[in-house]
Amino acid sequence: MEISIIGSGSWATAIANLLSDNYDILMYARDNNVVNAINTRHINSKYFPEKILKENVRATQDIKNTLENKYIINAIPTQSIRNVYENLGPYFDESKVIINLSKGLELNTHFRISEIFEDILGKINYAILSGPSHAEEVIDEMPTTLVCASNNIELAKDIQEIFNREYFRVYTSTDVIGVEIGGSIKNILAFGIGMADGLSYGDNSKAALITRGIHEMERFATRFGASEKTINGLAGIGDLIVTATSKLSRNNRAGRLVGKGYSIDETISKIQMVVEGIPTTQAVYELAKEKNIEMPITEELYKVLFEGKSDHQSVKDLMGRDLKNEY
Repeated sequence: MEISIIGSGSWATAIANLLSDNYDILMYARDNNVVNAINTRHINSKYFPEKILKENVRATQDIKNTLENKYIINAIPTQSIRNVYENLGPYFDESKVIINLSKGLELNTHFRISEIFEDILGKINYAILSGPSHAEEVIDEMPTTLVCASNNIELAKDIQEIFNREYFRVYTSTDVIGVEIGGSIKNILAFGIGMADGLSYGDNSKAALITRGIHEMERFATRFGASEKTINGLAGIGDLIVTATSKLSRNNRAGRLVGKGYSIDETISKIQMVVEGIPTTQAVYELAKEKNIEMPITEELYKVLFEGKSDHQSVKDLMGRDLKNEY
């Protein structure tokens, strides 16, 4: 069986490497240099130039070639999904399965990724694979645990079987909403915790941001029907821990750069990868305002990122809010 991967970034490449021991892999990449490097030298020269991929990992610039397979793994960043898939509806039917690896909410619509796909393609077989997982560690076969969520539990179990390895353990869930929201908000919080590092605040500050951030994540997610169990699991707190505390996290690194005084444009240029926490901050802030959900950390990060507010002043305002008799 051949499995398709739409995208050729670091996470897409790590997953291609994982699956290639049992399946043929066809990756879609826009960059001809990436396609040639994978097909001739068996490397992704941009992300893992020293990692040799198996010969059954192939790449193409023709996305329509990838849509012939049953399992189609989406690794396109959230804000690009609509543009990539919007004209591909005729290639999808009830036999196709989309397995999503991306995280975030769409700007303007505030849609979760499952909602974006449904809006573009109609009712589809959809699952999301999410949890604490640095691509750099997965490609080196370090022990990693994720959750696969689908409204169809049998589909989630099928995908569990496809992905499970000695070093890669997959749990199943039907809480698509919780997994998608947990994976979105953890990037906002990781950015904020990185910013605290950049401002030279200490462990007390980071612990407070993590803990109060979990409250925000849970408050937001349960408002849309997610389970608290999901937020307290791999897709919520688990993913937050790995993203908020590791220098491998692009969102954490971006936050540190902003905390050190770099502009958003300078930060994105230095990271050289999509920093999903930035657009997700805007989408979550706007949706929280619309639904009247209290999100003080997200609100202050939004003001720093999009209104030019001083990061030090944002911290002061967070600490100076009216006291509440709860924790």
